[in-house]
Amino acid sequence: MTSSQPIRFAAVGLDHAHIFGQVAGLLAAGATFVGMATDDPSAAVAGTMRERYPDVPVIEDPDELIAQDGIDLIVTAAVPDRRGPIAVAALRAGKDVMADKPGCVTLEQLEEVEKAVDQSGRFWSVTFSERFEVKCVVKAGELVREGRIGTVVQTLGTGPHRIGDRGHLAGGGGRPDWFYDKARYGGILTDIASHQIDQFLWFTGARTAEVVTSAVGNFANPDEPGLQDFGELLLRSGNAQGYIRVDWYTPDGLPTWGDGRLTVLGTEGYIEMRKYVDIAGRDGGNHLFLVDKDGTHYIDCSDVELTYYSDVLNDVRNRTATAAPQEHTFETMRLALTAQQNAAVRGAAQ
Repeated sequence: MTSSQPIRFAAVGLDHAHIFGQVAGLLAAGATFVGMATDDPSAAVAGTMRERYPDVPVIEDPDELIAQDGIDLIVTAAVPDRRGPIAVAALRAGKDVMADKPGCVTLEQLEEVEKAVDQSGRFWSVTFSERFEVKCVVKAGELVREGRIGTVVQTLGTGPHRIGDRGHLAGGGGRPDWFYDKARYGGILTDIASHQIDQFLWFTGARTAEVVTSAVGNFANPDEPGLQDFGELLLRSGNAQGYIRVDWYTPDGLPTWGDGRLTVLGTEGYIEMRKYVDIAGRDGGNHLFLVDKDGTHYIDCSDVELTYYSDVLNDVRNRTATAAPQEHTFETMRLALTAQQNAAVRGAAQ
């Protein structure tokens, strides 16, 4: 493959609104969208995709599209329990894979993906959008690697969400049935906390870690016991600690779907990111605050370049790992799945 040859990609699995950002990101990076297929063509997200890309062929059978020649990359935002099997089929068909998070929902699925990656020589990238698509997080990574706050010893990440967020509903009347079925979405720690686990490993430089403790609960939605609306976990690596809290409690009064925050503590300072909103403060998102020996600083992140999608295309073309090391992605999902599997269950949660 030459450097001037466009990467051809197809979308298989159109169930979560994250597919909009994945496809738009690949197109902006110069890839060519050549087909889409999904298990449920009636899903609101699938309908919106057909409206946005009317010239892209729609294939009825996802397996047929996966097997099609001339496709370099398969991207999926299927129902989470389908993402692992779709990835394995695509890898075995000689395609690289970009999956929405969570990339899979069981440790058995993760093992199958690892085997398929090893046997095919292709890669499996999970789109951890709360890092890859958030400018203040990218900027914070640059500051950490410059040594601005010394050695990182802890991360504290929160990932609140709103059940009725309009952007995630894609015009639908409400969340689909699978959203309330733990076996299908994987549980709150597998689903949401994989973002914060990815950030813990990335900011601390840890290649592996252990789950010290974890818990999930349902405290606000007793009529939907399959929904876990709260989760927390504690991570520990050889040189750092991480606390994570995720939930579905965002109040209607907040002007966005969640007040996602991340604090990175170093031996010589700390950084706080208010990713999507600065409540009663500055407008917009991507707020970064740094405290070091010289004082307190607010850093404008508006000019930070996001490179995940172009990095993925570079990796397809050159067989590199610039978007994310493969072992990092495996370890992130292993930790999320382990935390979920071992979590204490509280409240009305199943």
